[in-house]
Amino acid sequence: MKTPYAVALALVTGFGLGAVAVQGLHAQGKPPVYYVTEIDVSNPEAYAKEYAPKAQAIIKAAGGRFLAIGGAAASGPKVTAFDGEAPKRAVVQVWDSLEKIETWFNSAEYREARKIGDKYATFRSFAVEGLPQ
Repeated sequence: MKTPYAVALALVTGFGLGAVAVQGLHAQGKPPVYYVTEIDVSNPEAYAKEYAPKAQAIIKAAGGRFLAIGGAAASGPKVTAFDGEAPKRAVVQVWDSLEKIETWFNSAEYREARKIGDKYATFRSFAVEGLPQ
């Protein structure tokens, strides 16, 4: 076999093996965990000023990412109900693991911020493990 053909064949084979390896690694990755919160805000102005910025900063620092924040704010996205009544506010976050959510949720920093949030809202939250892709 001539050298240029051998090199080309080696490149194509290497590319194919690399693609298979990457697919295998993706299949082994843990699916994300989604944290969903329904919030009944009793004082939107105080909630937005005193609690939301602190809580969001703590969540981002702990590794959480926001996928959706809706309701309560007049200019924000609305929450649409299909069954039952829509919450006044809803937030969807994505995390790498349930352990990271538990660490954030039980942290002293978040617990202190939550004391402020509890003055202006009631919360209902839960985590749902994502499906493998």
